[in-house]
Amino acid sequence: MFLNRALPLLKRTKRTSKNIKKRYTTYLKETAPVTTLSNKIRVVSGETTQDEIATVGVWIKSGSVYENDKNNGVSNFLERLAFKGTNKRNQQNLVDEVEKLGASLNAYTSKEQTAYVARCFKKDVPKLVDILSDVIQNPALSNDTIELERSAILKDKLQNEHNFGKVIFDYLHDVAFQGSPLQRTVIGTDESIKNIKRDDLINFLRTHYTGDRIVVAGAGVNHEDLCNVTEKSFSSLSSGSSHTDDTVSSKFTGSQVIIRDDLLPEVHFAVALPAVPWGHPNFLTFLLFRTIIGDWDIDLGSGNNSSSRLAELIATEHLAQSFKTFFTPYQSVGLLGTYLLTDSKHLEDSVYEVMYEYQRIGKKGLASAELSTAKAILRSTILKRLDNSFHVAEDLGRSLLGTGAVQSPAQILRHIDEITENDIHRIQDEHLYDTDPAVVAIGPVANVPDYNTIRGWTYWNRI
Repeated sequence: MFLNRALPLLKRTKRTSKNIKKRYTTYLKETAPVTTLSNKIRVVSGETTQDEIATVGVWIKSGSVYENDKNNGVSNFLERLAFKGTNKRNQQNLVDEVEKLGASLNAYTSKEQTAYVARCFKKDVPKLVDILSDVIQNPALSNDTIELERSAILKDKLQNEHNFGKVIFDYLHDVAFQGSPLQRTVIGTDESIKNIKRDDLINFLRTHYTGDRIVVAGAGVNHEDLCNVTEKSFSSLSSGSSHTDDTVSSKFTGSQVIIRDDLLPEVHFAVALPAVPWGHPNFLTFLLFRTIIGDWDIDLGSGNNSSSRLAELIATEHLAQSFKTFFTPYQSVGLLGTYLLTDSKHLEDSVYEVMYEYQRIGKKGLASAELSTAKAILRSTILKRLDNSFHVAEDLGRSLLGTGAVQSPAQILRHIDEITENDIHRIQDEHLYDTDPAVVAIGPVANVPDYNTIRGWTYWNRI
């Protein structure tokens, strides 16, 4: 029944994918140019379908993995202070200057990277690079601003504790990477946030915001022009020196945490298995594996005709409100897993079906139509990112900083085409079969399967 429904979808998806690829042919360059400047900053640029809008951003090797228990949260703290004013521009001047250009600024911090990004008209790229260089190199960091931001961070942390969609992934990293840098949260602990001083922020800025830890990425820009304006704007930035934390390594540990709260209406459940890091030869195969499993939400109303077998099953059997499959790569390791929202009654059945799907796909239960459809979906997703200059710049910046190399969209598409069913089976055998999962469950969890039972479902089926 599933294949009969999938085949018409496959035909439509193939036609759509071919049309999309034809439309984007002009932008599918074989390589993305990379230049290393005199102070070791690397500059990379790529194509976008947007005619007038460009994105330029600065990606920095700064995040919670480079912190310690005492200063945990300092990367996030520093990033949040960036647009609060510099030694040259106060906050209002900064806002006015950006608004007059019709531009926008954004920033975020993850476990391994911090990014400062500007979107603007192409003609204004030099001005935005100058602004980004100023906020990165010369933040004012006044004591009053620091205290205001400290209060805001603590308030956000308290609010996040009631956002179970976020909390569950903090717990997941806590159990999956015990005693490793990836165990630390991005926002920090109450104790560390309260004790971070101005000197801590300045010291972290000096040691981690250096040329050898920075990538400047642009989309919709001339590469040579971007190199020139970056060289000029960041001329005073230190090139840095060798860092002991450049090669931080985290080890996956299978275990679980169960938090019972019968007052919650649903169970938040997440399971993760060890996956490959950035730049691994099997990176795209894992991405395709994730695409095959798919996502589903009851509000979408497409479960009965979904290309995902798991989505069709969960929708027709009413096993859950939603599920989302994730593949999260880091420098030394990755996570492949599923986040499930269901009720207590259907918890065991829905968890079993999720675990069974990982086995089915990897143990020669994958139909060729499923693989072809997943490839078409993944190709279309990658090509459509060319319509957004931010996505192009982000992909380039994160990839070059995380792996030291960049694959162009043309190279990525070619590698996806080359993935076979045997490749899918191989990564299941090497990484996902008979392994200890990381498990988190929050809510009315009386019916959560025993950990050894869930672990057993990585190599045998329920009777």
